[in-house]
Amino acid sequence: MSTEVTDAITTMASVNNEFFYWVSIALMMLIHAGFLAYEVGASRSKNVLATAMKNLLAFATIVASFYFVGWFLYNAMPSGFIEFSDAAKAALPWSDNMGPNVEDSASGIFWGAFALFAATTGSIMSGAVLERIRTSAFLVLTVLVGSVVWIIGAAWGWHGAGWMLTKLGFHDVGAAGCVHMIAGFATLGILLNLGPRIGRFRADGSAVTIRPHNLPLTMLGLMLIFTGFFGFLMGCVIYGPGGYATIYGSPTTLSAFAFNTLMGLAGGIIGAYLTSRGEPFWTISGGLAGVIGVASGMDLYHPALAFIIALGAGALIPFIGKLLEKFKIDDVVGAVSVHGGIGLYSVLMAGVFLAGYPNTDGNPSISFWGQVVGALTFVALGFIPAYLVSLALKKVGMLRIPPEVEEQGLDLTEVPATPYPEGIPVTVMRTTDELLVATEEVK
Repeated sequence: MSTEVTDAITTMASVNNEFFYWVSIALMMLIHAGFLAYEVGASRSKNVLATAMKNLLAFATIVASFYFVGWFLYNAMPSGFIEFSDAAKAALPWSDNMGPNVEDSASGIFWGAFALFAATTGSIMSGAVLERIRTSAFLVLTVLVGSVVWIIGAAWGWHGAGWMLTKLGFHDVGAAGCVHMIAGFATLGILLNLGPRIGRFRADGSAVTIRPHNLPLTMLGLMLIFTGFFGFLMGCVIYGPGGYATIYGSPTTLSAFAFNTLMGLAGGIIGAYLTSRGEPFWTISGGLAGVIGVASGMDLYHPALAFIIALGAGALIPFIGKLLEKFKIDDVVGAVSVHGGIGLYSVLMAGVFLAGYPNTDGNPSISFWGQVVGALTFVALGFIPAYLVSLALKKVGMLRIPPEVEEQGLDLTEVPATPYPEGIPVTVMRTTDELLVATEEVK
């Protein structure tokens, strides 16, 4: 083969590689459009603009902080401790690889895909804390989760040299653990300190349903997230001249991901529909739970098995939501249930169904106990830092907005605009459930 032909093939492979991850980044942007619509619909009318602004700021602050900190941590911490390897040095913000460089066509595109993973992870808790968190506190916490905590977990359990893979044979190709579990349990830690919205629970502890002001918009947001998930899963694949491989370097195909993503969506929706008795919010959230439920073993499951696992994942989330209510935990969008609870379920199901399956060359086989240890590691990594930082913010009075601001709505105090200028004035936007609570208080 001539030198010219070889050079042309090499150039084409490089271009294809860049384009693959470019498309992945673009599709992942739909996740954030989905989060914005999802949360705006789930909030009450008096908080819609503040909710939208919070989503925009989360994306911007995480991308920036991930450039300066997160990408370095991923490349420096696979062993469990910071090491200044060549890869870590190349990820420092002043490195030649972290800017325009015609000799390096990979760093920026890989960083971009991971930056969108980071923004997704940090945004998972955004919907859970709606309507009562200070924007400044939220940004501190979302940067903590999106640019520090989850990427350490990814270095440990997702990197091809991570200690959880090399020591335990840990398997989590679709990031159910390092993204969803960590974000879900971080959200739980924050909610314990933040407390419920005013009126969410009666004096006797029983829950009051504060309904979304626009449930169809919330459902549309989740459909956008489903679409963006295909970009997310593209980023979980290594694409190169030799074909496709998992994040661990083991051979795979996009067919495996297509089968099990779609079967996961279908199973999760059906499972949630059955156990919630057709409640729309839980039913469509079941689709997300189903994909997360099969994510850890997505490269290896038979589609029929993926459907069954996803069916169980969707069926579980309404019950996890009810359990949280018993402890007076107010999770507006079910983030702890869908991401934390089902992320844990996904990691453990991979241990149940894939135990003994050969892992990548030179690493231990997948084992149930390896998955358990990995899951416990991610629980601690998500929950402990988020709980401690949110507790510190609470102690200094920076975590939660004042009660009078919460009653009036954040749009009146934080946003110099009106969401519905031709509709009902924001000062009188109160849901039926709020009026019910107020009536009971008068009685």
